[in-house]
Amino acid sequence: MNAAHARSNIGAIDAAHHMHPFSDMKKLNADGTRIIQRAEGVHIFDNHGKKYLDGFAGLWCVNVGYGRKEITDAVMRQMNELPYYNTFFGTTTEPATLLAEKIISHAGPRFSHVFFTGSGSEANDTWFRMARVYWKTLGHPEKKVIISRKNGYHGSTVAGASLGGMKWMHEQGDLPIPGVVHIGQPYWYVEGGDLSPEEFGLRAAGELEEKILELGADKVAAFVAEPIQGAGGVIIPPSTYWPEIARICKKYDILLVNDEVICGFGRLGTWFGHQYYGLEPDLCPIAKGLSSGYLPIGGVMVSKRVADVLINEAGDFNHGFTYSGHPVCAAAALENLRIIEDEKLVERVRDDTGPYFAKAWKSLEDHEVVGQAESVGLMGGLQLAADKTTRRRYAKPEDAGVVVRNHCLKNGLVLRATNDRMLASPPLIITRAEIDELVTTLRGGLDHLRDTMPR
Repeated sequence: MNAAHARSNIGAIDAAHHMHPFSDMKKLNADGTRIIQRAEGVHIFDNHGKKYLDGFAGLWCVNVGYGRKEITDAVMRQMNELPYYNTFFGTTTEPATLLAEKIISHAGPRFSHVFFTGSGSEANDTWFRMARVYWKTLGHPEKKVIISRKNGYHGSTVAGASLGGMKWMHEQGDLPIPGVVHIGQPYWYVEGGDLSPEEFGLRAAGELEEKILELGADKVAAFVAEPIQGAGGVIIPPSTYWPEIARICKKYDILLVNDEVICGFGRLGTWFGHQYYGLEPDLCPIAKGLSSGYLPIGGVMVSKRVADVLINEAGDFNHGFTYSGHPVCAAAALENLRIIEDEKLVERVRDDTGPYFAKAWKSLEDHEVVGQAESVGLMGGLQLAADKTTRRRYAKPEDAGVVVRNHCLKNGLVLRATNDRMLASPPLIITRAEIDELVTTLRGGLDHLRDTMPR
């Protein structure tokens, strides 16, 4: 089959041979796939030439926008010089080494090392093992249970999906694996009842202490959570939540793990989400914005506390991947971080587009079907409501979100829906005018929900 013929039949080829992630393939093949052909800035274009504002930055990741020739040039240079070599057997490459140094320069004085992976899921598998090796090396082999949160997301590998708290993922593959337990999430709008957000934040954090006491602090290795829950619906915790979590981890000598796969590299107007909340985690998985999605790469930022034990006392850490520190992926990430630095995108989100987005996003709370609109930086969660005065949800929350999402897509805007929450996470280069376009198009989707779905 020649290239022209293949391109004209790509949908049929896709249905015949390509299994998509997180998809009902029977339904997808019946509906047909949307084929994205090219992209530039904050926009993507399908194979019919239709233009979409990508309000989700791919999958939370294209922070510097599409079409950055600087990154593709850096990739080509590295491909021509050294397309691949591993970091096993006492070897390294210049891009991997320099990238580790660059990441640590933004992580703060608590961190000293980076272990590279190929994705955020692999990064979560990696720290999982690090935490257990850490405690075993210190003479506490029984200290191995990991506490996570319901509705949290930490990837889709066996360990990553186990750490995540999504039951519909656990149902496939008999998960979670032993040694992983879950507590409640800080989702005030749906679960807060009559408590104020501040009261509910303390109660949600208190579940961690209750679980530690139930299991025994001598059995618990770590607590892991996203600074802001991403795939779970951009659940922004009440102000009381993280200070109390930090206090509890310190009190019981539990490793604090902040999953920075989404929140890292400028999304919240800080280099990392833990910095936004003033936290001092021990381990942080990273990915996505590390390369703005241009090539697959992830890692774990390791604190001095953990690194000193793993490096100086544990001996071999028998873990790693063929593509750990891949030189071409590392070169793409280095150039991506240079762009973020030189264009001051973190500061731009903090001081300009983040506050502008917050005001525009918040304006949607005047709509009849919006119960709450909240955001941090360029990360927004919009709660749909059948009755905003009582916080009553639609009878089928998942249908409400799909109605809005599909209407927005039809009108040239890509957003994500998690049940009855609309999620936005645009590229960090988005302009004020493009933010206005995003919010205006979303408002049209809300109108469509109001006019078509019974409340």
